[in-house]
Amino acid sequence: MILELQHIDKTYLQGKMEVPVLRDISLSVEEGEYVAIMGPSGSGKTTLMNIIGCLDLPTAGTYSLAGERVIGSSESKLSELRLHSIGFVFQSFHLLPRQSALENVALPLLYAGVPRKARRERAVRALERVGLGERVDFKPNQLSGGQCQRVAIARAIVNNPKILLADEPTGALDSQSGRQIMELFQTLNEEGVTIVMITHDSDVANHAKRVLHIRDGRFAEQPASGQTEVMA
Repeated sequence: MILELQHIDKTYLQGKMEVPVLRDISLSVEEGEYVAIMGPSGSGKTTLMNIIGCLDLPTAGTYSLAGERVIGSSESKLSELRLHSIGFVFQSFHLLPRQSALENVALPLLYAGVPRKARRERAVRALERVGLGERVDFKPNQLSGGQCQRVAIARAIVNNPKILLADEPTGALDSQSGRQIMELFQTLNEEGVTIVMITHDSDVANHAKRVLHIRDGRFAEQPASGQTEVMA
């Protein structure tokens, strides 16, 4: 099992009041799976994404990622997990505007201490993998929104992470670019990449092989049209 959450709760304090956001969430993802977690605004899906991404810790429960125990780990260990085990793709791309596509993609490798020549070679391969081999020296303002998201995906996969964690990856794109990005995710999954997709959009969720619906901090039995849901 590449990812396993068991009985996860998350509660925030607002003044003296406890506000529960996640309630008894359990989720198992096997290597090579493509899972969508779908829910409306306020459902808890972003909080769950932050926990899966080691950006936040639950109030209760257990979490293991690629055999590593997450809860109770030091901040340096969590940083290492984020760097080596998780590739992040966000709605707003988060590219450095003054850096080329190549430099943006190579950034995680720089943090990982990969030598310069190897960084360039791996970044070029990642850009070729997402269909941007001819755009390595272009800066974000020279690229379309869809191309910027492809750069972000290349950056997310350049370190060969255990899972690709995508948060509303088509939210800032027009419909045609969005379809192309979803086709790219499909191709990556067919190549063996494990994907966990967070979305409110049923059209996006329906590209996944398994759809889980979250509402009021709990998984609910509401399979999307055309999907066979396997509850976590």
